[in-house]
Amino acid sequence: MSRAVEDTGAWEAYRRLLTYLRPYRMLAFPVILAMAVNAAALSAFSWIFKPMIDGLFVHRNPELIFWIPILIMLIFLIRAVATFVANYGMAYIGFGVVQALRLEVFKQYLTLPAHFFSAEASGHQIARVTYTAEQVAHATTEAVRVSVIDSLTVIGLSTVMFYYSWRMTLVLFGMVPAIALVVYIVSRRYRSITRHIQSSMGSLTGVVGEVVAAYREVRVYGAQKYEGRRFKELASHNRVLNIKVLSTNATSTSLVQIIAAAAMAGIVFAATQPSILATMTPGIFTSLMTAMGGMLPSLKRLTNVQSVMQRGVSAAQDIFALLDRETEHDTGTLAVERVRGRIEFRGVTMRYSPDAEPALKEVQLTCRAGQVTAVVGRSGSGKTTIAHLIPRFYEPESGQILIDDRPLAEYRLVDLRRQIAWVGQDVVIFDGTVAENIAYGELDRVSEASIEAAAEAANAMVFIRELPQGLKSRVGPSGALLSGGERQRIAIARALLKNAPILILDEATSALDTESERLIQEALASLMHNRTTLLIAHRLSTIENADHIIVLDGGRVIEQGNHAQLLSRDGTYAMLHRMQFQEASVE
Repeated sequence: MSRAVEDTGAWEAYRRLLTYLRPYRMLAFPVILAMAVNAAALSAFSWIFKPMIDGLFVHRNPELIFWIPILIMLIFLIRAVATFVANYGMAYIGFGVVQALRLEVFKQYLTLPAHFFSAEASGHQIARVTYTAEQVAHATTEAVRVSVIDSLTVIGLSTVMFYYSWRMTLVLFGMVPAIALVVYIVSRRYRSITRHIQSSMGSLTGVVGEVVAAYREVRVYGAQKYEGRRFKELASHNRVLNIKVLSTNATSTSLVQIIAAAAMAGIVFAATQPSILATMTPGIFTSLMTAMGGMLPSLKRLTNVQSVMQRGVSAAQDIFALLDRETEHDTGTLAVERVRGRIEFRGVTMRYSPDAEPALKEVQLTCRAGQVTAVVGRSGSGKTTIAHLIPRFYEPESGQILIDDRPLAEYRLVDLRRQIAWVGQDVVIFDGTVAENIAYGELDRVSEASIEAAAEAANAMVFIRELPQGLKSRVGPSGALLSGGERQRIAIARALLKNAPILILDEATSALDTESERLIQEALASLMHNRTTLLIAHRLSTIENADHIIVLDGGRVIEQGNHAQLLSRDGTYAMLHRMQFQEASVE
């Protein structure tokens, strides 16, 4: 990418970033006014040094002796109030911008297609809501505050110097090109570093998330040292990047100090020349030096603000790239209350990425309304892919999927997914109460009696009654306070409560012991009546009573029929059945 294109992108990102300040337009006026007053107060303090030095110590003016101390107190009182208003106002705006960005990013996460989440590490997604959003806010608030206050301070102090001696001010202006060059070089370096810092923070967050979630595996397999080394390497890389930023800050500060010292030395040299010395009073010289001294911290901050600005712009580009991502396609217009539930795949081919092997190859199958259709096959045969395509988590590469003879794309997404209840092989339990997990999402308005009935049907009330607060008991993050079988039964109760016409069970009984599985199967047998059920299973004993069984291998449908028919053909299904029967006999 060329520098010109990169600069244009950064400028466009910053302009877009400033639009987040629009809701605070009414607050911006008093904040900017306070910044201007702050700068003016410092300039006024520099200006009074001439009358103070000349009037008090040269001419010993009694009126000035009385009023100067009062004037100094008044100036700094005004500056203190202005500083408070400016700092509080910018902090208020900053937190508002952070919240707005976090809400937008989180809202975008709720609408992005499934392939986004499988392609990017969760650590980067979390860091974008936490660390990245804060860096963006700093660019809009802290950087703006420093830029405005210190720019006005430099202008105000330069005006004081020009008022007292335009010749001395010209000496000061001689350092402007040198400082501008420092700022230009520093900003280039910041931009190259900050992108790496964003990625580094995402990797750090990802490692922490993995280790916290997999603490059992880490301990059982003795991976503490490995994970410690991995985290140390990433943390060290992040540290090096941040040290590069700090070293750049320190270098730029030192250069600005040297440049300013040279300008100050030039002022002293020029002031001692005979042509100027004759008109230079001690008060004028003190005001000039005070103004120059007051200007130096502002110049340093203006140089270092590039660090904040570049981090913010880099973070903004990352966030805006996410916000500009295409969300799930939802061009459907068909609104339905309840479908009959007939599902048909017509020549469906599906691959997860352009260069990957197809997960499904020209699949033809039909799930009849109100019947149980089981899908079996070896691992990687495409069973779960079929389940993912029905709610349109992914789109097929070719072919069509229809419900009640209408292509999925014709249905509005919200209406399509309202027809489906889902229990996946990876059970998802949220940090809340048992009742909140069963009545999740759109189900949160149902009665407690309905929740209890669904839990009873899923054989979950057996253990729920033993919890301290029953349905109101908290389950902990990811259901950590529950066993695997208990989490599975809550997930099944959630699907049963929805009472959708289409039920997808993706290895839904995989985490249950034999006794619980038997009870669940009994409950599901009656609840599957007149409901289209897609049952994906590894254990063939759970699908023997299915109305229709589809056998997949390598993404293709190789056999179809009921249990008895498939056994009689002595094909792949019969082979899998014999293998599992032998395993069960050994057990």
